[in-house]
Amino acid sequence: QVQLIESGGGSVQAGGSLRLSCAVSGYTYSRYACMGWFRQAPGEEREVVASIKAGSDSTHYADSVRGRFIVSRDKDNNTLYLQMNNLKPEDTAMYYCAADRTVTTWLAGCRDKTFAYWGQGTQVTVSS
Repeated sequence: QVQLIESGGGSVQAGGSLRLSCAVSGYTYSRYACMGWFRQAPGEEREVVASIKAGSDSTHYADSVRGRFIVSRDKDNNTLYLQMNNLKPEDTAMYYCAADRTVTTWLAGCRDKTFAYWGQGTQVTVSS
């Protein structure tokens, strides 16, 4: 059984930083694996923030966070991280960790919302 448990959310002022963690169990980062972070603000659709694609471990970032956020994976501890710097009020959202290992998601660049496994989410609130 795959479990994803996020932590590290909270409230911060604009310009501050947070690091989100996602502890993963029951999931093997193998061929066609994708791991990523999504977010959803009230009244908005869920969107990809950052993801890692197995094979080359290439990363993808949403334009709105590129240069400020860094996604990384600790393979020894099976943990996914999202370092968020220079946070802005528009980054306020519920952040979800997700994982998948289907070829269709992998071929799509690990960017769409069809990941198979999701965490419960952690709230990030940025005040101006």
